[in-house]
Amino acid sequence: MKIQHKIMLLFTLLVTAIIALLALSVYYFSFLEREIVFNKRLKSRANYSAEIYSLFGDSSNAVLSRINSNASNGLLLNKSIAIYSTKGNILYQFDSTETQLLPIDKEILGKTADRGEAYFKIGNRDAIALMHRENDRSYIVVVAAYDEDGLFRLDELLNILLISLFVSILITGVAGYIFSRKLLRPLSRIIYEVNHISSYNLSHRIEAGSGKDELNQLANTFNELLERLQKSFDIQRSFISNASHELSTPLTSISSQLEVTLHKERSIAEYQKVLLSINEDVLQMIQLTKSLLEIAKADSQGNFELSRVRIDEILMKIASEIKSVNEIYNVELYFGDFPEDENDCIVFGNVELLHSALKNIIENGCKYSTDHVAITNLYFENHFMFVSVTNKGSVIPSEEIKKIFQPFYRGSNVNRKKGFGLGLALADVITRLHKGSLEVKSDVKKGTVFIFKVPSYRKMELGN
Repeated sequence: MKIQHKIMLLFTLLVTAIIALLALSVYYFSFLEREIVFNKRLKSRANYSAEIYSLFGDSSNAVLSRINSNASNGLLLNKSIAIYSTKGNILYQFDSTETQLLPIDKEILGKTADRGEAYFKIGNRDAIALMHRENDRSYIVVVAAYDEDGLFRLDELLNILLISLFVSILITGVAGYIFSRKLLRPLSRIIYEVNHISSYNLSHRIEAGSGKDELNQLANTFNELLERLQKSFDIQRSFISNASHELSTPLTSISSQLEVTLHKERSIAEYQKVLLSINEDVLQMIQLTKSLLEIAKADSQGNFELSRVRIDEILMKIASEIKSVNEIYNVELYFGDFPEDENDCIVFGNVELLHSALKNIIENGCKYSTDHVAITNLYFENHFMFVSVTNKGSVIPSEEIKKIFQPFYRGSNVNRKKGFGLGLALADVITRLHKGSLEVKSDVKKGTVFIFKVPSYRKMELGN
């Protein structure tokens, strides 16, 4: 069932329940009021008959018969009036021509003697038994009558309420349909627009409107999602394009060299020269492929093993590795004061990925520094670990700082140094996977500084 139909149904049921409850309350209290009003009339008639009987004594029967038979006193329909002694003997009885004699059992007379009055039903008529005491005489007056006017008005009220309830259900159903359709119209528009968005038109945005309700928030959320998707697709397209270009370059070079070499007979020295060139291109392809695989592995969140890692141990290992790779590279390590809590010196992450990220940052520092020295500092603040890598290379222009973490991007200060532009992109991905950040600052006085920041194991324990 659609949400629109659910809203309409729930709205109709709710309003119908409220109206039905209100109608039931009106009918119930009208029912009680009819009984109270009619019982008052019966009691008034019983008191009147008792007063006449007490006033006229032995001749009261004739007087009461004349009064009760008088058509002008026919205010009570199908009335019956009887007067009993406390012992149950009939002293007086009147029944209209439309009714039978008034049957009163001893149980009602007993209740009346104890309580002073008693209300009861005789067929479809309401009745009252009233104890009347005067001097030494006590007798019970019983009056019964049919409340035709009251019951008629009660039936009319019931019909009106039932018709009103039926009409209210119809009106509520129509109003609920209009209300739900109007309420969900923005949602239908959002669904329509989302259904027409594909990878080819991610630049399209959903009209959010000027409201501040949940539908506006939903539209803005979709727009933010589309923004991220578009950025991701743009990066992916750029990545694929650059990767294809970088891979095709050595392949084209290898193909061309082989084609030229095989065109005619060559000397051994010439073959060796061509093979050395091809080998260099193959090594370049291997390094590029390895870098691409590392980025793909790092970007597959949740598919790597996590453990407790010491950053200081990784840094010492990287320093010795970089020295063995290139003798002119030098890493100066400086460690700040270690926190008392050992968990503040540990990162919960993947040791291989963290090693790869820090090695790329430090190796870049050595490569682009004029003296090939990367000054590396490890320090701790507020349950975070910081690794700053400083080099004295060319200043990175401010407009290029945000781009250097994009795959295959190479800044204007690289000075034709070999590379693919993947190291910093890989480091940035790994840092974000470990809930950290990678920042860069570059100026003439301080040089270029990369700041690697990750939360400690203690920070993750605190959960804030």
